[in-house]
Amino acid sequence: MKIVIIEDEKLTAEDLKETLEGISPEIHIMAMLHSVAEAKVWFANDHFPDLIFSDIQLNDGLCFDIFSSVEINAPVIFCTAFDEYAISAFKSNGIDYILKPFDSTSIKKSIEKYQQLKSILGKENDLLKKAMHLFASNQKPAHQSILVNQKDKIVPVRFEDIALIYIECETLFLITFDQKKYAHYGTMEEMEEKAGYNFFRVNRQFLVNRQAIKEASRYFERKLSLNLKINFSEPITVSKNKVTSFLQWLEGV
Repeated sequence: MKIVIIEDEKLTAEDLKETLEGISPEIHIMAMLHSVAEAKVWFANDHFPDLIFSDIQLNDGLCFDIFSSVEINAPVIFCTAFDEYAISAFKSNGIDYILKPFDSTSIKKSIEKYQQLKSILGKENDLLKKAMHLFASNQKPAHQSILVNQKDKIVPVRFEDIALIYIECETLFLITFDQKKYAHYGTMEEMEEKAGYNFFRVNRQFLVNRQAIKEASRYFERKLSLNLKINFSEPITVSKNKVTSFLQWLEGV
């Protein structure tokens, strides 16, 4: 079993490595990665682990940036001192979630959970992906609505009424299904966390509601072009490294 550890605290990474190697002689640690930047480069070079153990808060950002930037098929077990990121964890190939400080018992249970998934669903990555998306689909969105400013009013807008969220000139805009447009002052990462599983971040600029997608078409450089049910003049493309996960999300698996 080939495992990658993503952990910015080197002593913690070494401790996890020793714990994993003590569980089974079949476990091989492929790499210990200590930052978002290092992990992006490593995975971009076509490395294919069977399983990933990842901290969430790294020195240069959240690990979710890794999984949204690079196509990674391996399931992830998250180890963190904070439980506020649970929903994002299960949206990012997560099959288990361990709170620090961890011990050998919790690590062993997570390995057993991964092995049970493999034995039940088979060895193919797409079957494991279906299981992981099933976990994600059972998570409730963190927020049902969001507050936006409209002149001198504060207006709650339900996420189920939002068709598209995008960033332009460092400002977030929301477009509803009835073509209303609102500005919101926050980050795309915060919005992605709040929006929940019914939204997919197709690239750095756009976050799309599943119900807003009319169809997807093949585009150059192995990307996809989206045709929405609302009027929106700017082209929206799915990054090529997200096409596989996007199609599975769109299918609802």
